[in-house]
Amino acid sequence: MRWDNLGDRPDGAAEAAAPGDAALFGTDAVTTRTFDTPEFRGITFHEIRARTVLNRVPGASRMPFEWTVNPYRGCTHACVYCFARKTHSYLDLDTGLGFDTQIVVKVNAPDVLRRQLASPRWQGAHIAMGTNVDCYQRAEGRYRLMPGIIEALRDRANPFSILTKGTLILRDLDLLRQAAEVTDVGISVSVGFTDHALWRTVEPGTPAPERRLDVVRTLSGVGIGCGVLMAPVIPFLGDRPEQLRDTVRAIAASGAVSVTPLVLHLRPGAREWFMAWLREHHPELVRRYEQLYAAGAYAPTWYQRRITRQVHELAAEYGIGPARRGEARRISEPQDQPSPEATQLTLL
Repeated sequence: MRWDNLGDRPDGAAEAAAPGDAALFGTDAVTTRTFDTPEFRGITFHEIRARTVLNRVPGASRMPFEWTVNPYRGCTHACVYCFARKTHSYLDLDTGLGFDTQIVVKVNAPDVLRRQLASPRWQGAHIAMGTNVDCYQRAEGRYRLMPGIIEALRDRANPFSILTKGTLILRDLDLLRQAAEVTDVGISVSVGFTDHALWRTVEPGTPAPERRLDVVRTLSGVGIGCGVLMAPVIPFLGDRPEQLRDTVRAIAASGAVSVTPLVLHLRPGAREWFMAWLREHHPELVRRYEQLYAAGAYAPTWYQRRITRQVHELAAEYGIGPARRGEARRISEPQDQPSPEATQLTLL
C-alpha cells in the first residue's frame, strides 16, 4: 500500500504528489485495525493522522462548490456504481472489493479542520461533505468524526452542506440545528430509486430507500428542510416511467423540499466494477450500456435531459421542485423553487 507523497485531488481523492510537495500523511501515522463484530466483519480500517482535511476542487470541475472535507476514503455502502472507487487506486488499493472493505479513517479530522478554519488565510468558503464517500457510512458509528467536524464549522459560522445515504445523520440533529442558527447549512439525502430488488444488488451496504426517506421525514418534522438527490437514475434498470413516478411520489411524501435527478455516470474505476456486475446480473444489457456510454463517463445529453424533464414534471405534479444549483440552504427556513432548467447533473 502506498501512503507516502500523497497530495490532494478533486473531491478529496489523492494522487502521487509532485516532487517537493508535502505528503498528506506518512507511513508512521498509519494504524491498521479490524473489529470482530458483525457490522465490521471482513472490513479493515486504516487509521491515519491527516495533515490537511480541506480539499480544493479545481475550477474545471463540474462541482458547484470549491471545497470539500472527506473524513473517510473507501465506503462500506459498497454501491457498485460509486464514482469514488478510482480514489483507492492512488493508495495502491483495489477499486472493487477493496474500496468496500479497506477504509481509510482520518482520525484527527475534527482537530485538523478546526486548525485550518482558524487560519488567517481561510476566507470562510462553503464546504461540501459526502461528495466523495459518505461521511455517515457505517464506520462513523464507531469513529464519531462528524460531531467534531460540525462543531468546528458551527463555531466558525462556516457554511456547509452534507449529502448522505446514511441514517446516522439523525444522531447529530442538535448540532445541525445549532449550526443553522449561525450559518447556511444544506442537507440532502440520496435516493435514486425505491425498487427493493435493485437496491439490494447495487447498494447492498446502504439503508433501505424507505429508511433514507424516513430521515427526510424526520428532518422535515422538526423544521429542517432537506432535499433529495435522486441519484443515480440507472438506465434500463431504474428509469421506467412507473419507477420514476414511484420514486418521486415517495420523495414527495417524505416532505422533501426539492428533488434533483442525476443520471448514472461511469468514471474509470467505477466503470469496470459496474460493468463486471452488469455482466453477472444483466448480461443482456451489456451491449446497450457500451453504446450508451461509448463517448465517455456520462450518458448522452439527450438521455440526461429526458430523465431530468420527466422527474421535474413528476415533481411539479407532486408539489416539489429541483434544488438550486450550488446554493447552500439555511435549514430552518423554507426554500424557494427555481425553474427546472436550474439542475443539470450537479453534486456528484
